[in-house]
Amino acid sequence: MDRLTSDLGRREQAVDNLSGGASAINHNSDELLVQSHIRLAVPDELFRLDQLDVLYDDTSQALWTYMCPVGRPSFTPPMLGDFVNWQRLIGSHFGPDRVPLRYLVLGSRAPSVFCFGGDLELFASLIRDENRDGLAAYGYRCVEILNRNLHSLDLPILTIGLVQGQALGGGFEALLSFDYIVAERGATFGLPEVKFGLFPGMGAHAFLSRKLGSAMADRVIMNDTNFTAEQLYDMGIVHVLAEPGEGEVAVRSFMARSERRHAGLVGARRASKRADDITLAELRDIVDFWADAALKLRDQDLKLMERLAAAQVRTNGPVSAAA
Repeated sequence: MDRLTSDLGRREQAVDNLSGGASAINHNSDELLVQSHIRLAVPDELFRLDQLDVLYDDTSQALWTYMCPVGRPSFTPPMLGDFVNWQRLIGSHFGPDRVPLRYLVLGSRAPSVFCFGGDLELFASLIRDENRDGLAAYGYRCVEILNRNLHSLDLPILTIGLVQGQALGGGFEALLSFDYIVAERGATFGLPEVKFGLFPGMGAHAFLSRKLGSAMADRVIMNDTNFTAEQLYDMGIVHVLAEPGEGEVAVRSFMARSERRHAGLVGARRASKRADDITLAELRDIVDFWADAALKLRDQDLKLMERLAAAQVRTNGPVSAAA
């Protein structure tokens, strides 16, 4: 698997090296023509996002995306901006009668981290300035992205979250909007907001209460406990467990097993989402509750928030996009 342009370059070279008859050449020329049309249909902008590394696999019709955070492996405003553009470009160029797409996968290139969630440094600054509008605007942007992902960008696709490390706070919440979660053994999940007197405001209550029931959701949200991939598998949150280092292989295996029943799985996921009835209005209301509560945090809570933000920077190693 490689970026679309590199993949097509290899195909062109293979066609150039073909020998053995006009029929073989014509067959491969037709294939090359189809792939060339795909290349023209996919905007180059999609492969040039600053903090998202995007790759298209035409064989499985899967779009693989990896977060490549600059600084903290969190949902900073620049990262959110990339996600908005990512969703816009996918929605406008992929799907029926356009570039074929069956699977959308999101992982991370941050070492041992999927995502630490919200931008704690930004939160502390906005709270100290008593800027409720800024807090709410950040939260609205997050849940709008999450809501679009929940509805698979209105495309007949299956969305897959790939976890190969820690998924905390908003990183855990974001995963709950995917159709399926594939996690390597040893990955951990948690909602640490209670440490500094707050609660997760970008989807955890809505999603976990539907998936687990309100009592169990409250236990997960308010107990300040990290959960292993194995524990969440037993609870039905994680769908596929993979051995350490085998997450991508597990995703490919899942896609291969799902291929014959893809349409049925897409329909089943749509039915489940309709039954759950999680609306953007509900998500935005919870953001409002979160913003109101954030302004009431004490100074010691904000100092803890800032220490956690600093620890996230130390935890994150160098991140670079794959060549």
